[in-house]
Amino acid sequence: MIDVRRLVVLREVARQGSFNRAATVLRITPSAVSQQISGLERTLGTAVVRRSTRGVELTEAGRVLADASDSITAELAYAQNLIERLTGGERESLTVATFTSGGQRLLPAALTRFAAERPGVELTVLETEPEDSLPLVREGAADLALAYHFDGPPPVRPRDRSGLIWAPLLDDPMWIVLPAGHHLAGRESVALADLAQERWVHGCLSIDELLAHYAALAGFEPRVACRGTDYVFAQSLVRAGVGISMIPQIALTAEQGGLVMMPLEQPCPSRFVGIVTARRTRPNPLAELLVKTLNDTVAALPLPA
Repeated sequence: MIDVRRLVVLREVARQGSFNRAATVLRITPSAVSQQISGLERTLGTAVVRRSTRGVELTEAGRVLADASDSITAELAYAQNLIERLTGGERESLTVATFTSGGQRLLPAALTRFAAERPGVELTVLETEPEDSLPLVREGAADLALAYHFDGPPPVRPRDRSGLIWAPLLDDPMWIVLPAGHHLAGRESVALADLAQERWVHGCLSIDELLAHYAALAGFEPRVACRGTDYVFAQSLVRAGVGISMIPQIALTAEQGGLVMMPLEQPCPSRFVGIVTARRTRPNPLAELLVKTLNDTVAALPLPA
């Protein structure tokens, strides 16, 4: 039988790439880390790490076990929380991780409906990008996450070893945001090639690569005035005349004046939004309810026409 405590040590070694750094995080000695790993290898009858002067690398067996350790430790943490609520009468709780624009436009209506169906549940919302929110779900620190990706496959794939499930929620096409006095402001839509001479304001670091790809297809290299991390900030700079911006539809601030928003003609890049949950032996009914309310309400959200 594999000792769960040794799985925790292996997981931290995998994250840190060294016994010393893992020991610091776990607040034990490097010798204790080494002993736990050696004990794990004796139990399995095979090596789980490969030591070198550059640090520690996992063997294939170690990678399999490290992947499984996230699910195992999260299952145990979830089971412990369930037992504590059953035995101690603790208040039910749900933790949601979300990216900013998803939290602004997708969560409020869904959470309102959720609260109407399950009053008294203590809700916690964590604002974080997908690269950070997915590990939170895997480890049990969040019950579900609103996440996104641009071109290519989603961050969670069917039958992978992450222990996570990706459920598509909506396709979020990119729109062009112009200052109100722009010479193209009267159009119903715009081709990317017509914007070749513009300067661009980004509201997300990932937009840089996305725009560069589609601009290359349109025959130009974009000139960037600002590489920001907030779509509201980006639109405020557009309003001030700094440049134009490519913004996901649900992140548009249509209620604010001084801007013109229009869809892109094909080929039009999109952001794909989904819900990430953990594959659990006992699914979380509160997480399942919020998934349902998200799907029930997202189609009715007031998005620009």
